[in-house]
Amino acid sequence: MCRLFGLHGGERRVAATFWLIESPDSLLAQSRTQPDGYGIGTFEEDGSPDVDKRPLRALGDELFAREACEERSRTFVAHLRFASTGRTAEENTHPFEQHGRLFAHNGVFWGLDALEERLGEHRALVQGDTDSERLFALITRETERRGGDLGEGICAAVEWMARSLPIYSLNFVLTTPTDLWALRYPEGNDLYVLERADDCGSLEESSATGSMRVVSPELATCRSVVLGTERMDDDPEWRLLEVGELLHVPGDLTCVSRTVIDRPPAHHLTLEDLDRRAAASQTADTEAA
Repeated sequence: MCRLFGLHGGERRVAATFWLIESPDSLLAQSRTQPDGYGIGTFEEDGSPDVDKRPLRALGDELFAREACEERSRTFVAHLRFASTGRTAEENTHPFEQHGRLFAHNGVFWGLDALEERLGEHRALVQGDTDSERLFALITRETERRGGDLGEGICAAVEWMARSLPIYSLNFVLTTPTDLWALRYPEGNDLYVLERADDCGSLEESSATGSMRVVSPELATCRSVVLGTERMDDDPEWRLLEVGELLHVPGDLTCVSRTVIDRPPAHHLTLEDLDRRAAASQTADTEAA
């Protein structure tokens, strides 16, 4: 299935190199089974979004390795794509940008015609073919209708989706220059969070022979919050988000969670309902056909 990653470094601009290419289950390692694209989304010092993405596997790609080492930001969102809806192309590669926010999604839902009708003029925000970008546009629409309150916009979008469309998964990570949001809904796919305190020790990994050691002193000396589709190292503090849980991480890294929806979708899809490609995109450790 597609892989999600999010990182918030608090008030500091940090690098995500450890999690993107060096940790035991880094995004680079996960990309072996994600052939259809990758993207890394960050923000410049002036708050403008910066997205580097390509419709190919991250493993072996020089741009991914360079950006993973060089990019610095308060917030990060990254994505590995196993396509379920939409062709393999840059315009369908996550993360997407709308109104200065960045968004990546792992899931499948149906009913794009009904969703586009709901979007109205916000359909113009959508550049590609994916269900994911349309979900993002709905969040943008509902946020605008609520005076720019992003949390309420997310809640309204998810509530309408759950009531109106057939859904397998809506898991996503959404970032702004100062905040990170993540949702897990419903139970089909996992999404984990790790809250690292500033005194919880170094991020360090050694090879089995002890001949190679990877250390991330920067992230070891400051608090951070990490999101991942799976646990990315052996830290016992990784926590699976609850079904329906919306996590908000503001600049002070005080995580705030709330249950935004406490019932299954009205039209709850299973893997058996999906076609072969879509089902493969939602199954862990599956290589492309």
